[in-house]
Amino acid sequence: MTRNLANWDRTGRFVLGALLVLLAIIGTIGLWGYLGAVLVGTAFVNFCPIYRIFGFKTCKDC
Repeated sequence: MTRNLANWDRTGRFVLGALLVLLAIIGTIGLWGYLGAVLVGTAFVNFCPIYRIFGFKTCKDC
């Protein structure tokens, strides 16, 4: 896996993903909120498989 996420993209994914999971835990949104775990996971590994499929990168130096 080669890196394809910029730091701003990783930060945004982590924040949005964590917010979705938190809202799902407290019951504000439905079970679909647990999909935020995918965003958190891709932020930690610095790789997005969907970006890879479409040949998209947000980082300049990778």
